[in-house]
Amino acid sequence: MSRIAIIAAMEREVRPLIRGWKVRTMEHGGPRYRLFESVFENGEAALVCGGIGAEAARRATEAVIREVNPARVISVGFAGALDGSLEVGDVLEPRTVINAADGVRTEVGSGQGILVSYATIADKKQKSRLRKAYGASAVDMEAAAVAQGAQARGVEFAAIKAISDAADFSLPSMDCSMDRFVADDGSFRSVRFACHVVLRPWLWGATIALARNSSKASRALCGALVSYLGRESPGRESLGRHTLPGESLAAGLNQKINDPAFAGAQSRTPPHTGAEGKQ
Repeated sequence: MSRIAIIAAMEREVRPLIRGWKVRTMEHGGPRYRLFESVFENGEAALVCGGIGAEAARRATEAVIREVNPARVISVGFAGALDGSLEVGDVLEPRTVINAADGVRTEVGSGQGILVSYATIADKKQKSRLRKAYGASAVDMEAAAVAQGAQARGVEFAAIKAISDAADFSLPSMDCSMDRFVADDGSFRSVRFACHVVLRPWLWGATIALARNSSKASRALCGALVSYLGRESPGRESLGRHTLPGESLAAGLNQKINDPAFAGAQSRTPPHTGAEGKQ
């Protein structure tokens, strides 16, 4: 059976998907990871949440490839929109992933648009600069590191991202860098962030909006992954009876996710707290 390895930053991004999956612990080079596993129609899937940022994503990619020897690695999670036409909850399957740190481009071979990976959480001004510099549709922090890690080991790569914040969205001044709330291992310091926000009432509205948007993005992302795993098998040229070779899944997925019946079926996601809409 073909094996797909899925790499996310945080469990809250994929929680609706991994309910009921088997979980075990694996260790690689010191860090320990919770590895979620399940069987789908065309093979098996393994998912690990490696943490926020390129270095955390790189370590998780190495760990999961060594542990499960997948045929394909998929970078999944939240992304910030650079294209003003993208809305919260839209799903992007990029054709090209660019690492803003060194300009390295990864051509996926299917999908549409460009995803750029940036070292820190991008505010509205930085989003505008990235849009102009790369012509990208969205920005995240991990996909390029996952892509380069997969390519270095001869493993197929893909990315599926859900928009968690629009192009014109940015938090008000935090009086500090958001990097302060990311630990060395890539985990998000939720308690520290909550304490910071509770003392700054001008942040409450944007933080609540961010949590609400993150919940919507999580449902959209997990719906996309359910569809992907049900239709896709590494090495096949077609994604299904109604999908042509090389055609992006995003249009069909967005249409399905916006369907009221589908949204209702995915409404079990608990409300999120904290700054979950990281790029």
